[in-house]
Amino acid sequence: MTATLKKAGMPSHLAWGYLGILIFMMGDGVEQGWLSPYLLEHGMSIQQSASLFTVYGITIAISSWFSGVLAEGYGPRKAMLIGILLYIIGTIGFVGIGMESLNFPVMLLTYAIRGFGYPLFAYSFLVWITYRTPQNQLGRAVGWFWFVFTGGLNVLGAYYSSWAIDHIGYQNTLWSSIFWVSIGAFFALIVNKDQFRSSVAAVGDASTKTKELLKGLTIVREEPKVLIGGIVRVINTTAQFAFPVFLPVYLATHGFSTREWLQIWGTIFTSNIIFNLMFGFVGDRLGWRNTIIWFGGVGCGITTLVFYYSPVWFDANYWMVMFCGVLWGGLLAGYVPLSALVPSLVKEEKGAAMAILNLGAGLPVFIGPAIVGLFIGSIGSEGVVWILAILYFISAILTKFITLSKTPEPANATIG
Repeated sequence: MTATLKKAGMPSHLAWGYLGILIFMMGDGVEQGWLSPYLLEHGMSIQQSASLFTVYGITIAISSWFSGVLAEGYGPRKAMLIGILLYIIGTIGFVGIGMESLNFPVMLLTYAIRGFGYPLFAYSFLVWITYRTPQNQLGRAVGWFWFVFTGGLNVLGAYYSSWAIDHIGYQNTLWSSIFWVSIGAFFALIVNKDQFRSSVAAVGDASTKTKELLKGLTIVREEPKVLIGGIVRVINTTAQFAFPVFLPVYLATHGFSTREWLQIWGTIFTSNIIFNLMFGFVGDRLGWRNTIIWFGGVGCGITTLVFYYSPVWFDANYWMVMFCGVLWGGLLAGYVPLSALVPSLVKEEKGAAMAILNLGAGLPVFIGPAIVGLFIGSIGSEGVVWILAILYFISAILTKFITLSKTPEPANATIG
């Protein structure tokens, strides 16, 4: 079994942790796609719903940054434990008190608390992976991480909730998330016996750990390439959170139903999890930077436009629009090696570097919708798509400057 996992690129000593992330993220994804319409149907305004998800996005971004420095300073087990506790506390308050009476202030506070949960749990494990994986295997190891992360959140979570809301109801579906995240935590924190060691986590001195927290900010001054990596990470998924805001309306003008849109969107991310694995292997062989530039930046820039114009070019053919969307979603995984490249820029402060990268993963949750809100009124959906495409091309240019001067990429990869 160990040999099989090693051949597949997954660190065998962390296999139970990967399973834990998959199950945890499935629990976290139970409300994907239905919570906002549910709240609107039960009397909340669009503005209240938007405010709820904006605050949730902000706490995800903050927690994403903290995950790196807390994992480095106190060890990923403690950071992940804090994440699971905050998730459970937030869910109990949100479902048991807030949703029960549609008490908006309580919902706002408790959903924000819930938002701190998954980044601390999942992204702290990503730091664990970067420390405990050999350099020549790191691209594949982070590819597996994004496979289980996206597979749990966007695929299994969606499939499970589509079954659960019909059989146990909406609120009980949310309650059941506590069961699933607890199972995930059991595998990742108890069954997973791997030991994490970092020079900071091993030191009990409080001042040392405080300095490590500050490293999550000062690292960008000491190693500006880490900041560039963080910006590229923001661009990576900005369109992912912008598209659902306006694409359903745009596709509706070409005759697509909401059901067809959801099928297209779900298929995009079902295929995306496969490409997450593929680009982990590609990155380890062609070079992390080359993969991000050509498949991620240039590829996503082109396919963003192709996806948008496909209803016009192919006369609203469902399967051709689906195919163009899958192309975009597949190339979105071209950024996977970024999680190997950025921590490799530094020798010691990998947690601080990952803090910036994780912050970049959290910010698009509200940056994507914000771009739509700011520009769609003046330049329309076509103009917004061009902004998103141009951002992808900019990310390709920025990645050219993320060079490894001290630590080489995998021996069999070309830096380009």
